[in-house]
Amino acid sequence: MRSRACIAILLFISGCASTAPIEQEPAARGQRMANLQRAAALPWKDSGRCVVREATRPWPVLVERCYPALDHDRVEFHDTTGSCTVASAAAATLGLGFCVLAAPEIAVGAVIVLGVVVVGAAIKEALDAYEFRHLYPEEAGASRGTRVASRDDVAKPDPNLEPEPAGQGRRPPVPPIPVDRTRRASCEPVPVPRASKDGPHNECADWFPPNRYPGMDVSVGGVRFDALQVGARILWEIKTHQFESYNVFIQGKEIEDEIKQLNKERDIALACGYDFIIGVSTEAHRLALITQDSSFNIVVTGCQR
Repeated sequence: MRSRACIAILLFISGCASTAPIEQEPAARGQRMANLQRAAALPWKDSGRCVVREATRPWPVLVERCYPALDHDRVEFHDTTGSCTVASAAAATLGLGFCVLAAPEIAVGAVIVLGVVVVGAAIKEALDAYEFRHLYPEEAGASRGTRVASRDDVAKPDPNLEPEPAGQGRRPPVPPIPVDRTRRASCEPVPVPRASKDGPHNECADWFPPNRYPGMDVSVGGVRFDALQVGARILWEIKTHQFESYNVFIQGKEIEDEIKQLNKERDIALACGYDFIIGVSTEAHRLALITQDSSFNIVVTGCQR
């Protein structure tokens, strides 16, 4: 309860601290970007995974949730403004460091980081993905499919020409123009909504690799993958069904279908410069796939149904 009270006080201070109007882009997007940039200047023991997960929340809430992941041995806190004295009753539970860090604006000299900060891998990847989607929106859309031609793409009638008879002046609709101009565009990883509605499967895909985009699939080269591993160029396909519970005939059909799917996914991953790993829940499933194709990289996740 005390930590919640501290958060409330800090949010109140945040609302009063700014007298100039703030330019706003879509709220969640702007807040996420600002939080990621702010957190990038701090050392994190988990490479910033907690920050990326909580980035859409208000900064004080993010600090509350991710404060344990901060590398406290490399950070010194100083209450240079005395603002934490105002919230001392509530801040005492989490300490001076939390109060100073969660402030709406960090005063000069309030937070001192020892040594050079290398931006956490998870934070850097999130910032890079954000920058790519905003600098190259038409290219980022390549992995989502095709783009319908804009109005300027459609031929307009010449006003100097005689009008044609009714029914003959209309041109046929212009087909969609595929946006796949470069290998870079089509191979750029783009987070997309989960195709699977299977909760246990999606949870496994998030925590096991772990997934760079929690709660999302990633599209590369027009193909969906269950996860892109944090800090590595590795795409994952996750299987969580209990393979050994099927009868022999169903097992054979399942492996046959999976081999076709996995070959397609691996081909795309390798062509785009990624490694490809398959995660399965059981050793029996791994052995069945390896027997069919020993070239696959398969690990047992142990994820339960």
